[in-house]
Amino acid sequence: MVERLEHRERKFLDPLIVSKLSSLDLRARLVVEGFIAGLHRSPYKGFSVEFAEHRQYMPGDPIKNIDWKVYARRDRFYVKEFEEETNLRAYILVDASASMGYSSGASVTKLHYACSLAAALSYLMLRQQDSVGLLTFTSSIKKYIPPRSAKGHLNIIMTELERLTPEETTNVSKSLELLARRIRRRGLIILFSDLMDDQASVLSAVKHFRYRKHEVIVFHLLDESEMSFPFEEELAFVDMETQEEVIASSRQIGARYKRIIKNWTAEYKRQCHEHLVEYALLSTSTPYDVALTRYLEKRARLH
Repeated sequence: MVERLEHRERKFLDPLIVSKLSSLDLRARLVVEGFIAGLHRSPYKGFSVEFAEHRQYMPGDPIKNIDWKVYARRDRFYVKEFEEETNLRAYILVDASASMGYSSGASVTKLHYACSLAAALSYLMLRQQDSVGLLTFTSSIKKYIPPRSAKGHLNIIMTELERLTPEETTNVSKSLELLARRIRRRGLIILFSDLMDDQASVLSAVKHFRYRKHEVIVFHLLDESEMSFPFEEELAFVDMETQEEVIASSRQIGARYKRIIKNWTAEYKRQCHEHLVEYALLSTSTPYDVALTRYLEKRARLH
């Protein structure tokens, strides 16, 4: 029975299975519920996702702050936190440029993956009474929804994510710099993008958020085929943003392509690490709990 329940929970963390659900709201709720159920059996016992106003007791915490009702239910000590200690202000940034619409056929598009994960994170954060905002961009800023913690705010975010479609060319660095100037209150920046732009410019823009004292998580999203290059025959490769077409032998360029991609992602990881930016490379087949766990780890370090 337990194994069947765990299988059901894991199912709703699989991007391909979740994509078959028509409602983004339902996808987000099932992803988070499956994640939380798994979290309770995981080593991450310190993460409190059920009680926004509580956290696990640590040596040195005032005994007067222990919530004895929670102790009676859970046989664990939790302390009450005040609003200023628990509230987090987060900004979710979603790249909606044309390249984010790519899918190799066996997976969801990068934009679909980003929107599903952004919706799940929004649901999780609002459940924790954190404030969350949404910013979408291509070569320019498309939409800005300021952070709120009200329950009805989730519907506003979901509606915007539902209508998001890949379009236009990429100018990640320019958009990020504009967003950095627009976001004046310090918070947690969560970026979803394939980062397919001039690398030095993108990194410069990401560092701009750190210069303004924001915490930053970069979720670098790529299709599995963009990472592994499984092609073998001669193919026409078409740029989804410029429509430029190149015909090439996959066998001849495969090894060089893989080397370039490996060095490219490694440089993003190295530079982000040097500037205290959280970096996570994800394929569109990566279960959603991997990203949700990275978020909770980051959130725990902010307290």
